[in-house]
Amino acid sequence: MEETPMPTPPAGASASSAGASAGATPVSGPPTPPIPLGELLASKGLGLRRIAGPAEADLLWVHTSEMADPYPYLLGGELLLSAGVLLTDPDHYVARLVEAGAAALGFGVRPVHETVPEALIEACDRHGLPLLEVPPETPFTAIARAVWRLMAEARHRELRRVTRAQQALASAAARPDPVPAVLHQLATQLGGRAVLLTAKGEEVHAAGRLPAEETHAGGRSPVEETYTAGRSPAGETHAARRHAPQGPTAEALARLARVVARVRPGSPASATDAHGGTHLSAYALGGGEGLVLALATRRREPGDHTVAGIAVVLLSLLAAPHQGADAAGRSAALVRMLLGASPAEVAPLVGPEGPWAVVHARRTDGTPADALTAGTLGASLGSALVDAGRGGGDAVRVLVPGGGEPTRVAPQPGWTLGASAPTPLTALDAADTLAARALARAEATRAPLAVDSLASGLAALIPPDQAAAHARTLLAPLTAPLADTLRCWLSLHGSWDRTAVALGVHRNTVRQRIGRCAALLGTDLDDMDVRTELWFALRQG
Repeated sequence: MEETPMPTPPAGASASSAGASAGATPVSGPPTPPIPLGELLASKGLGLRRIAGPAEADLLWVHTSEMADPYPYLLGGELLLSAGVLLTDPDHYVARLVEAGAAALGFGVRPVHETVPEALIEACDRHGLPLLEVPPETPFTAIARAVWRLMAEARHRELRRVTRAQQALASAAARPDPVPAVLHQLATQLGGRAVLLTAKGEEVHAAGRLPAEETHAGGRSPVEETYTAGRSPAGETHAARRHAPQGPTAEALARLARVVARVRPGSPASATDAHGGTHLSAYALGGGEGLVLALATRRREPGDHTVAGIAVVLLSLLAAPHQGADAAGRSAALVRMLLGASPAEVAPLVGPEGPWAVVHARRTDGTPADALTAGTLGASLGSALVDAGRGGGDAVRVLVPGGGEPTRVAPQPGWTLGASAPTPLTALDAADTLAARALARAEATRAPLAVDSLASGLAALIPPDQAAAHARTLLAPLTAPLADTLRCWLSLHGSWDRTAVALGVHRNTVRQRIGRCAALLGTDLDDMDVRTELWFALRQG
């Protein structure tokens, strides 16, 4: 007897597989979600009734067969419809269906059987196969149409979910901290934990929480318990340091990440596995940096692979090294300086011959910036020359091609910037000091950007050597900390509070230091003429 196949289901429907699979690549659209058996039973007009087996099953498609053993024609996940024309051994028949991976059996009564055979009911209960009674007035084609309708509706819902996730991830990628924002949004969309790992399995960024079976009594996973608020007990942000994963699930995720990390030829682009009741996925990022996106979720929905694929593309772009300047030239400049060359000798290798600006930056919310976030800031400012600092309170430093335009540096959302005026590469050490002062002033005044320039106006009329000699004589009684405090205090128009904020000290400390300056200099710092002369001298330092 020939098989009678139902129409081909929408592309992408497939049976679930256990264990790890590698080499998969993100698909262009989400596959069709399976249909819960309960939804089909609830369909009006079909009159279907479950009379044996478990209540839950996922249907991937419908198939009709009257063969005594339809095993060779089943792919798994089917609702098999039969009237039992050749049913002679119910137990063997059901066992073969279960072996083939069938999801459920729909048995039509009349004209072959007046009722569902009791032996078939017992066999389905014994083997754990859902058994549905199909009434005489319900044709098998009506059941098939109902399943395809439910699948079309489910696919439409999944497409909308993926579209919303794509929009949310794109918005996250446009934030000042794009890498953590994308991971956070991905963890939210998938309802699990998203981690950016190195090729060695060390965490760089993480968002979300591990599934519940691996949580402490307080309801948090071992990693989240330390980093939920974004800072460790020592005050570091989660992204500020790389650490080994904690807990069995996190360790399994790190092992899976090492499978796809592109540290050797032939590594797969992605891999999946399971640990207990947790679904694990790992995706290699592009750019040759060996970074891996790893996911741990309680459920694995059909569209999750597509959502993860979108995140992989965004993170690959965000984490890739910025190539705005010639990388070979920068490497050559570094080597030559390490071997003793002067800045003037290596300047032509770094970039344009024109002036450059030094920019110091800190996150507006006070969180330290990691290398990826700092690199994103550099790309926004149009430069690949970025120093992310050593974490903690260190400012990010960026060398920006000035082109002779002081306005080249623009405010950046989520950052507080201090910039020097454009200066030759041979004078960047002085510009670095000016940028640090500008950042302190910007933080004290809560401005997104402050620019500190070299001497100009009337000060530029005095020969630099004479001005420097006068400054050394005038400021000789002051120690370096006192001179820095006086400079900051004068730049902020004598504001005690804003000077304290800029220097990170108590306002009473500022008062004591300024009082000490007045005593050592023997001057009245409330006198405008005195302030002007001191400001001129301090600007030469």
